[in-house]
Amino acid sequence: MITPFREDSSVNYAVAEHLAAHLVDNGTDTLVVCGTTGESPTLTWDEEYQLFQVVQKAVAGKAKVIVGTGSNSTEEAIAATEKAAKLGLDGSLQVVPYYNKPPQSGLYQHFQAIAKSSPDFPLMLYNVPGRTGQNLQPETIARLAQIPNIVALKEASSDFEQTSQIRRLTPPDFAIYSGDDSFTLATLALGGAGVVSVASHLVGSQIQQMIQAFEEGKTTEATQIHLKLFPLFKVLFCTTNPIPIKTALELQGWQVGSFRSPLCELPSELKSRLKEVLIELDLI
Repeated sequence: MITPFREDSSVNYAVAEHLAAHLVDNGTDTLVVCGTTGESPTLTWDEEYQLFQVVQKAVAGKAKVIVGTGSNSTEEAIAATEKAAKLGLDGSLQVVPYYNKPPQSGLYQHFQAIAKSSPDFPLMLYNVPGRTGQNLQPETIARLAQIPNIVALKEASSDFEQTSQIRRLTPPDFAIYSGDDSFTLATLALGGAGVVSVASHLVGSQIQQMIQAFEEGKTTEATQIHLKLFPLFKVLFCTTNPIPIKTALELQGWQVGSFRSPLCELPSELKSRLKEVLIELDLI
């Protein structure tokens, strides 16, 4: 879920509340708050904790709320995750430590320590080597999947050989989610559970229909939905996420505001491309 801002760049909690309810009413069964799409690198922990609670209240009894409490500091990730657990949230998204590039043994120890500190709190690993500079290897994921409260993975490596190996090495109840809307259908075919979606801000019900069709064996129908939405999936990554999706929401009339620096506005030529796709899909 994106993080809306006011003109002065402060968090717009009122819009966050309304957007969360809207997303759930339109097909989203779980919200991920303060992940990559939520501009977490430029939010303070206090802002994040408040967002957690605002969204939690907005969708109480309707959807689960998973929150980004990962860090490249194990100590910081432990503290944030313990705080989220005490708030009664449904789970935590744990990004692979970025910039300091620990070896696989260090990555295992990092996630193991977080899981041990909050043993009753479900954790979803988040592998996104294009942003972190480090790939969480399938063998490491398989070891981590043996820890009871490490229950899922958001896999954004864009490597289907890796996804296949992860599925082969992990227990059947370890949930693998695509980290990219374009790869949802392929991930499902490899035994995945769904997607942590950006496009669901706009087409949540259609993505839900695609997943349901696949699960019911209606692969032709699922493929048709995927191909229909594919131009949207691509244009939402025409530049760094979440710049295009926030721009799309603004075009729909949502007062989500701008971005915190160093993110910046979408160039006019890309905005025109985005607008064309939204018009083609009757989204504006």
